[in-house]
Amino acid sequence: MNASWISVKNAKGEQFDAYLSLPPLGRGPGLVLIQEIFGVNEHIRAVADQYAADGYCVLAPDVFWRDAPRVELGYDPTGFERGMALLGKLNIERAALDLKGVVTTLRSHAGCTGTVGSLGFCMGGLLSYIAAAESGVDTAVCYYGGGIHNQLDRTKKINCPVLFHFADQDAYIPGTAVDAIKAAMAGRSNARIIVHPGVDHGFNCWRRPAWNQVTAARARGQSLVHLSETLR
Repeated sequence: MNASWISVKNAKGEQFDAYLSLPPLGRGPGLVLIQEIFGVNEHIRAVADQYAADGYCVLAPDVFWRDAPRVELGYDPTGFERGMALLGKLNIERAALDLKGVVTTLRSHAGCTGTVGSLGFCMGGLLSYIAAAESGVDTAVCYYGGGIHNQLDRTKKINCPVLFHFADQDAYIPGTAVDAIKAAMAGRSNARIIVHPGVDHGFNCWRRPAWNQVTAARARGQSLVHLSETLR
């Protein structure tokens, strides 16, 4: 893949890094890929390359740049503890401004055909939802976004299509949280919520014990259909 780290500016002119992966033919719809708490690590870069191979111009921003620039964590207890500590310092409003800068950068990049979506996992799933409300994306995909149920006042700002993936055995996101999201999205033609049976949080990540090949493949197919129908 044609991939590299580039510098991005947010709305305040502050600079941070993002991993850019270009599609085989050099141009395609834009996709902001948003990390888990483990940073833009080897797994997230591989996912970025995966979507780039599908024809998207992918940009994965370093969400934790203020406290731990370019941090890469593993999925062991040490990595989880560090990631949760960094998540505890994350300011949602500042992250939304960062994502707005990422969207602006991607939309004007020579490799982007103009439309831009977001897709994120766990913390990134929450931030993909935030991007749909605050950062100007044209579509969004949210994988098991923890904390979305605490941000439902932003739903009224979402006008773009949104696809939500949840796991029915999620140890971190209770069913009551998913029910609250369903209630908030009820009657909205631009929202689809899929609850995958028999899997746990993190089912998409092949580096985690919760990885489920069948569900990950199915969810990826559903995500690609959503993106293909909403990014043109």
